[in-house]
Amino acid sequence: MRARLALLAAAVSVLTLVAFLVPLALLVRDVAEDRATVRATADAQSLVPVVGTADAATIRLTAEQLAAESGRPVSVFLPGDTVLGTPVPRTPAVALAERGRSLTAESDEGREVVIAVQGRPDGTGVIRTVVPRAELTAGVTRAWLVLALLGVLLVLLGLLVADRLARTLVRPIAELSTVSHRLANAELDARVTPAGPAELREVAGALNHLAGRIQVLLAQEREQVADLSHRLRTPLTALRLEAESLREPQEAARIAAAVDGLERAVTGLIRQARRDRSPAAVGGDAAAVVADRVAFWSVLAEDTGREVRCDLNPGPLPVRVPADELAAALDALLGNVFAHTPDGTAFTVRLARDADGVVLTVSDEGPGMPAATVRRGASPAGSTGLGLDIARRAAEAGGGRLELRTAPGGGAEVRLRLAPPATLTGP
Repeated sequence: MRARLALLAAAVSVLTLVAFLVPLALLVRDVAEDRATVRATADAQSLVPVVGTADAATIRLTAEQLAAESGRPVSVFLPGDTVLGTPVPRTPAVALAERGRSLTAESDEGREVVIAVQGRPDGTGVIRTVVPRAELTAGVTRAWLVLALLGVLLVLLGLLVADRLARTLVRPIAELSTVSHRLANAELDARVTPAGPAELREVAGALNHLAGRIQVLLAQEREQVADLSHRLRTPLTALRLEAESLREPQEAARIAAAVDGLERAVTGLIRQARRDRSPAAVGGDAAAVVADRVAFWSVLAEDTGREVRCDLNPGPLPVRVPADELAAALDALLGNVFAHTPDGTAFTVRLARDADGVVLTVSDEGPGMPAATVRRGASPAGSTGLGLDIARRAAEAGGGRLELRTAPGGGAEVRLRLAPPATLTGP
């Protein structure tokens, strides 16, 4: 934008200068020609009294003296064929002047000035002088150079002023762009210092107001999510008491374990809503988390007649994703298997290392899923459509990605590629 404004100013300056300087240059040339012509005419008219009254010898002497002083040829044509002063042939202009008409004409030598002198006893005399081309254009080249230099200086001055003006416009716009990018990167405390024209200051104020409003709304949403999650602790406590009241120890332990897992998920949700940054939330051991969640879902798989195939690396396999988020992601993937495949459908859980970190694969032998299922809120099966999106966001938050494809057996296969913690330098 700054360069475009400078080019615009340069174009306007050049057009303006051309519109004024070209006519001025032509005027300077015309003035120089007229000045030389007037000077030559005045010199020639000084001979009029001599030509009208003196004899030929006096006229010749006076004409030669004037030619020597002015540097221009001076000729006097008397009636007949007599030519005094500079010997030149008669020209058409001289022939017209012999009829009593003084005039100025252009010739190959320059500008020809002829003056008719009447009153001689023998007829009309004619005084002729020629203004050379060099005298007609004397000083014109220097004047044109001065005008050209003045035009260049004015263009440079216009560019300087335009650059200063463009800087006052571009700098606030660049700051607006920088702050908008910072806001897009979740730096909600970024603000713009209003500067520049009134319109840009108004935009800066609107952006600051928008950033403040977003910060307030996000804070309110986080607190609402945290409060809602905290309210779940009361029914969790009731479930725990119900589990402890069961008479069969195995059932009581299983339900208590499920309640513990749900409580951990609620605690993780509260921490995430309030942006907990404690060291415990830095990362987790994928091997331990996956083994624990597979053991939990294996009980339900046994009840629904599903075969569970496990291929888990014994670990430890540290990843950048926190343990509670990884557990929630795996629960979402296994929950999709149970929700969208018929009872008795086998599934496989694999956990292995690769060159980039850790790969968690969940595949089943069901009908499969379309790729559009990954879109948040989209679910052709009538669910909330958040399961795969939760897994995707967990993987991306940990520096990885989610891959959805068709398994070799025709079912769905979901891979979570998880990056190792930033503090680790090797596998």
